[in-house]
Amino acid sequence: MKAVRMHAYGGPEVLRYEDVPDPKPRKDQVLMQVRACAMNHLDLWVRKGTTKSPLPHILGSDVAGEIVEVGEYVSWLKAEQRVLLAPMWFCNHCEYCTAGRQNQCREFTVLGNGVDGGNCELMAVPGVNVIPMPDSLGFNEAASVPLVFLTAFHMLTGRASLQPGHTALILGANSGVGIAAIQVAKLFNATVIATAGNETKIEKALALGANHVINHYVHKISDEVKKITNGEGVDIVLEHVGAATWDESIKSLKPGGTLVTCGATTGPEAKVDLRFLYSRQFNLLGSYMGTMGELRAVLKHVFSGKIRPVVDRTFPLAEVRKAHAYLENSEMFGKIVLNP
Repeated sequence: MKAVRMHAYGGPEVLRYEDVPDPKPRKDQVLMQVRACAMNHLDLWVRKGTTKSPLPHILGSDVAGEIVEVGEYVSWLKAEQRVLLAPMWFCNHCEYCTAGRQNQCREFTVLGNGVDGGNCELMAVPGVNVIPMPDSLGFNEAASVPLVFLTAFHMLTGRASLQPGHTALILGANSGVGIAAIQVAKLFNATVIATAGNETKIEKALALGANHVINHYVHKISDEVKKITNGEGVDIVLEHVGAATWDESIKSLKPGGTLVTCGATTGPEAKVDLRFLYSRQFNLLGSYMGTMGELRAVLKHVFSGKIRPVVDRTFPLAEVRKAHAYLENSEMFGKIVLNP
């Protein structure tokens, strides 16, 4: 089969479109033909060596396709089914996995990070990771769902305890997590304040359901939040940008408010004035992916059409270097998808 592998860390030039042996599925696995694989910033970090993976390595966390072959122990799936993958790897037998907290498993990793991912034509994957999808959902749209919608759902509901009537500040409305979070928050009838960097992105964020959108290149985020909330601040800040927005995120919280973070796109270093942390009784929470139960919960809303993925652009898998350069420029609104 054809696959994109990296044999060293570095720029897009380390990505090689090459022939590799077809995978051989175990009895508890299925063989899947990859039709679409959406990109995430994780692909850039792994490629650059920020997150170390065994080499040679295949990137790609978000995968949709068709089942080619079903292992003997996988009785609930069949060949030719249209499916998407849970974008994570876990042991499925430890105390955390059996309690339904797969993202706390000691072996937990994301597809395309600690294990090979979907930038290839064929994948052998555990049956537990495979989720059938409706015919109404295209492969590109399906591949744009799992990682970001699971991440947003876990952040808002599993960690920050989002409630109807809450006000949520969502950083980076054009990102996959931002797009998902706006829609998840609106499911709970929350008031959503989002941020974006130009008028086109602002209009698209409003079309997704955001009540207010702040141009973060023109206005100071916390000042605008205070204006919108009559000086109160927000109940929840969904943070994944990192160093560039951290101070503004903290200043945007109301007393007793919650900041939940899942990433550090602009850098991992952030400072907190402990006097404000304890006197204003802030909650600072970390969040990492989510559980299988949460993934299936959010997929019900996707499959019913209540919330929807947004595809910005597609590239043939052979043009993966162009796709990486496009992602690094951050001009997209939605997901970038690779098609083998």
